[in-house]
Amino acid sequence: MTSLEDRNNREGLRAWLNPSRYGWERISYWLQRLTGVGLLGYFIGHIYETSSLTRGPDAWQAMLSLTQTPLGHMILILVIGMSTYHSVNGIRLIFAHGGKGLGKPGRPDYPYDAVSLNYRQRSGIWVALILAAVAMLYGAMVLFGED
Repeated sequence: MTSLEDRNNREGLRAWLNPSRYGWERISYWLQRLTGVGLLGYFIGHIYETSSLTRGPDAWQAMLSLTQTPLGHMILILVIGMSTYHSVNGIRLIFAHGGKGLGKPGRPDYPYDAVSLNYRQRSGIWVALILAAVAMLYGAMVLFGED
């Protein structure tokens, strides 16, 4: 293979960003990291919000009014979904790291499929996604529901 053919065979950044070539385990890994970073951002914002209590009741009410807007409610609903997914998927990962629910290791033949990702692990990922969706729906009903 010549150098030019080798360069034409590269998919570049498109291949790296294409989620369709990854399995559920990789998508779950990506979501775990993304929700972790999102929760860290929320944690920093929450510490900043609660620190406004030291400046008096007016500063606290001004800061609290930011969360009482539709955008504030949407952010809180997103935080509810992120925390639920991160927690449930984290419990699944604790079991996986302990060897619970994993399949038998197999020979890595091309195309590489994760043979350790059996139905128990896949169902754990689905349970995390479904519980996050249910929690977000409940949060939306509470935040946007009528009084």
